[in-house]
Amino acid sequence: MSASRRLPPGIKALLWIIVAVVGATFAVQGGEYSTLDLWRQRREKHALRIQIDSLQHVVDSLTHYRDRVLHDPALQERIGREEFGWVRGDKELLYRFDTPDSASR
Repeated sequence: MSASRRLPPGIKALLWIIVAVVGATFAVQGGEYSTLDLWRQRREKHALRIQIDSLQHVVDSLTHYRDRVLHDPALQERIGREEFGWVRGDKELLYRFDTPDSASR
């Protein structure tokens, strides 16, 4: 460069600072995943861990209930009475037969 085309020292230093800031910004934010993407992924990972823990608790509860249904006679009897109308031993059953509403019209 000739002497008439030289940049003043202040502008030259300012350009180097700008290049350094742009380079540092690209180093932190550039590439496939930026720092903001990594923070977002960390938050999502934390939320997924909470969901996994919650679902694991549900699975554990259901496993415990299944084991009780398979091996606890009192629970089996209660389910039989509530769901299927079973009665215990020599109890008397009463049936009531009624005509449907549509047949009475």
